[in-house]
Amino acid sequence: MEFTPEDNLRLNVLLANNLQAIRIDESKMIIYGLSDKGEAKIQLHPNCRDEIYLRQIREFISGHILGSPGGYPVYLKHWNRMGHTKNDNLDQLLMLGEPEAVVAVVHAPSLTPELARRAWWAMPDAENARSLLQNSKIVNSELAKELAAYLVEYLPFETESFNIIQSVYLVLQADLIDETTRQKLWNRKKNAYLVGFLIAQADDLPDPLAARANYDELKSTLAPLIADGNQVAKQLLKISSSSGQTFLTICERVLRKPANQDIVNLLFDVIAQYFKSICPDDYNDEMNISILTEQANNFESIEIQQVLATIPALSDSIRAMLILAGLRYSIVRPVFSRTTAIGSLMRKKLAPVLEPLFEQFVVLRN
Repeated sequence: MEFTPEDNLRLNVLLANNLQAIRIDESKMIIYGLSDKGEAKIQLHPNCRDEIYLRQIREFISGHILGSPGGYPVYLKHWNRMGHTKNDNLDQLLMLGEPEAVVAVVHAPSLTPELARRAWWAMPDAENARSLLQNSKIVNSELAKELAAYLVEYLPFETESFNIIQSVYLVLQADLIDETTRQKLWNRKKNAYLVGFLIAQADDLPDPLAARANYDELKSTLAPLIADGNQVAKQLLKISSSSGQTFLTICERVLRKPANQDIVNLLFDVIAQYFKSICPDDYNDEMNISILTEQANNFESIEIQQVLATIPALSDSIRAMLILAGLRYSIVRPVFSRTTAIGSLMRKKLAPVLEPLFEQFVVLRN
């Protein structure tokens, strides 16, 4: 392993310092080193093909840091991203100049805010920002707002719906962005953005709509049942409120024109979570839309009977809530297991599933 004399000298000087992280810009052939004194850099002067020279550089760094010239085992990519990296050498991994080693640190369960800061310096990209903001310790650190700002700025360049949804709901947590930025994201009105809002703030969506016309009557009449902890009465009042009506309207808007299967699946999870408190115990992952609508006619629970004894006219609303509480992948499995269609073709194939759901939205809004 032979480097040019200048590179050999400067690399040894760099590694002799108390480094916190190393980053290698392969396109410019520059090594950057981060220490408590700031940032240093080495312009490389390869004496062979760039990729060979860089491999030798990484082997040399690995030998110095880990005592092993083999470098970081990048083939462990899936393992790293599942958070299975050992926790005793995270700081060393950040000094290898290996992107996959940085990813391993970002996903490590024992990640600290200080290590997160170093990892973000070493590899600032959207995937790492999303991973970091899923860690509560990082969300409550000084780095969090910088990560959120990066994701907001990068959103227009995201192409995958899942990534857009994840970025939106992550930046909406813990007041990481200001109200002006929040409103700008909402005003884009793209389905993926809206699903992100539904996941993060189902009960506090922007531009709230009016409550259901009979909301005040329901609030007064159901008050005794709600005070006794009747979950069906609570859910009826919640869905009839301003926030509940806004939630329903946005859910229907997204379901009218979902772009792909990810959006449908995630939205089903959001809706089911919203009605989780009244989901019957006998609902399971084998139900299709026909079985679900049939089971939603079961009004045998004491709480449902108490509500109907108070306001008999609420039977349709209760049935609608029970149907929405049962949304899960099994409802769309008959379609999605047979097609990879997206866009209008997917929506056409989903019509037998979605049309009954739109009927429930109408019931709960009227």
